[in-house]
Amino acid sequence: MTSLLPYIGPKLLRAALSIFVVVTLTFFVLRASGDPALQILGPGARAPDLEAFRQRWGLDQPLPVQYLRYLWGALHGDFGNSMLAGKPAAELVLERMPLTLALMLPALALNVVIGIPVGAYAAMHRDSWIDRSVMMLTVLGFTVPSFVLGLLFILIFSVTFGLFPSGGADKWQSFVLPVLTLGVGGAAVIARFTRSAMIEVLSQLYVVAASAKGVTWRQVIHHHAFPNAIIPILTLLGLMLGGQVAGAVLVENVFGWPGIGQLLVVSVGNRDLAVVQVILLLVALTMTSANLTMDLLYGVVDPRLRQARPGSR
Repeated sequence: MTSLLPYIGPKLLRAALSIFVVVTLTFFVLRASGDPALQILGPGARAPDLEAFRQRWGLDQPLPVQYLRYLWGALHGDFGNSMLAGKPAAELVLERMPLTLALMLPALALNVVIGIPVGAYAAMHRDSWIDRSVMMLTVLGFTVPSFVLGLLFILIFSVTFGLFPSGGADKWQSFVLPVLTLGVGGAAVIARFTRSAMIEVLSQLYVVAASAKGVTWRQVIHHHAFPNAIIPILTLLGLMLGGQVAGAVLVENVFGWPGIGQLLVVSVGNRDLAVVQVILLLVALTMTSANLTMDLLYGVVDPRLRQARPGSR
């Protein structure tokens, strides 16, 4: 573990800096996007009511003062209250978290279970009809927007065949179409990336030498090619974990899924600043944590990275 400290230290610092930048940009961009008092009370609200609302939520203070108060509260676990619900913003987000995770985790598992084997199989049959078919399907998979794919699934499986409900979250069948919608595009990306990584590794001299020594093709794939190809795939998985939160915004609204994504759209529309800030902070934390985890796995999978200078990578 001690040998990992020089390796992971700079990455922890970069992660903390990234989160700080996200928090700062989110704070100022949201306040530049419109007046929450006008949005929530309506354009017909009287001036005294608008002023009282701004005073109630500290919006009458200069922006630097608001920013410092927000940072001080965040450092003490206080992320502000929802202007609509009057409850702590973090509490509202945590209430929706289980339903969003119920989509994200199966979708991520679907990405891995489908994407990696399909990409590896295509690489092992490079330039064959299998490879071309897989590449054609993956192009369709990641170019079709998730909301279009979701609507297509609703049309086919809900409207035409009546196999699954088109919305809600009240029974297990309701999970199927949102998970498929969120998982198909990611599986296509992983399949293409895995194919490229495997093709690159299979062309390396040590793989060719292993084959020349009489090592079976199965052993070459399992013991030489795949362990080296998996390292760049870990990077992609780390990025996709954070991307699942962003993808959930569209998917949850297509299927009427009451998760964080739906809450984000409602909160942005109503300028519920504290809730939006908590959700975007959660996305930033998810992505940085996932990337840090992948970096730690790099150090375990490839010890050469731990022996490199801390700033060399």
